[in-house]
Amino acid sequence: MNTYPITLKHARSIAGRVQDFFRHLREKIAERGAAVLRMWKVCRTFAGMKRLKESLRAALGGRYAGDELPAVVRALCLEGLGLGTAAVYLDEPVTLSEPQQAWLTQAVRRLQAGEPLQYVLGTAPFAGLELKVDRRVLIPRPETAELVAETMSKARQANRSPVRILDVGTGSGCIAIALAKALKEAEVTALDVSEDALDVARDNAERAGARVQFVRADVLSASGQGESLLLEVLPKGCACIVSNPPYVRECERMAMDERVTAWEPQKALFVPDDDPLVFYRALARLGQTEVLADGGWIAVEINSAFGRETATLFRLWGYRDVALKEDMYGKPRIVIGRKRGLSGLRSGQGEDADADVGDSA
Repeated sequence: MNTYPITLKHARSIAGRVQDFFRHLREKIAERGAAVLRMWKVCRTFAGMKRLKESLRAALGGRYAGDELPAVVRALCLEGLGLGTAAVYLDEPVTLSEPQQAWLTQAVRRLQAGEPLQYVLGTAPFAGLELKVDRRVLIPRPETAELVAETMSKARQANRSPVRILDVGTGSGCIAIALAKALKEAEVTALDVSEDALDVARDNAERAGARVQFVRADVLSASGQGESLLLEVLPKGCACIVSNPPYVRECERMAMDERVTAWEPQKALFVPDDDPLVFYRALARLGQTEVLADGGWIAVEINSAFGRETATLFRLWGYRDVALKEDMYGKPRIVIGRKRGLSGLRSGQGEDADADVGDSA
């Protein structure tokens, strides 16, 4: 066998190649090991729903308490991560994908910062609907669904075709869309001063398959020269005007949850301390125009601190059958009233104009 002497130069070259080989091998092993480690951590951390829920409760315990904390955790798992009901409630094994982990990490950070859960999820339930919500609109409250039910009841009393309904200050469109879905033949118009809010409302109406006409206008302009401009864009002869206008006084801000005051649109919430009924005067005035039919109803959500004052305002504007109604929590929350005149209503439905505030109509 022939042999060749190995020079020092050759030895160094071979040693360099061997070093390169093992360096490359270590890099590949490290890469594969990191991937295996990441997967192991995923499987270890989220092998069961119980551990995942415990981790979320620990991360969010400083922000939520009582029954609210487990409800938030369930919502993150079911709606945010899209996990199955059985997995969430029976603590079945689950493995989160990298996109799910990334979303969950960001969601927890947003919640820890105080952002409302509905904005983090991007949706909010309302009257059987799932509505898109973000910081451009208020989050629909369950009490407002009672306003929808009240308006629906009055609209069905209208002996006219088509039944027209005007929603003033529509925000996410929750009231208008719920009414349009329930009253298939109704012509529903929704008004808001914010184009950003109207963008959200239009999107929600399209997603829900609801026929709603959206109009950008300011109800506070319903006086003087502004009134004629406002009336040009609004329907006439409505059976109902419905509204959940801004009604929280500035002085009440400090007593409110930071998740509301710091994140939800302020213009949709607050009114001046020295004029808390400013929007109700505008609505009462609007109802006395041709927008609301004779005998038509106006229904508004109110600040519970001004229940009787709001009811009195509508009486002074000439409405009859005024009633102050409580919400599911026993607080004064809705005022309804009927425009004088019986045209457009079925006979026998009139009530004494001097009925006590608080009686049902």
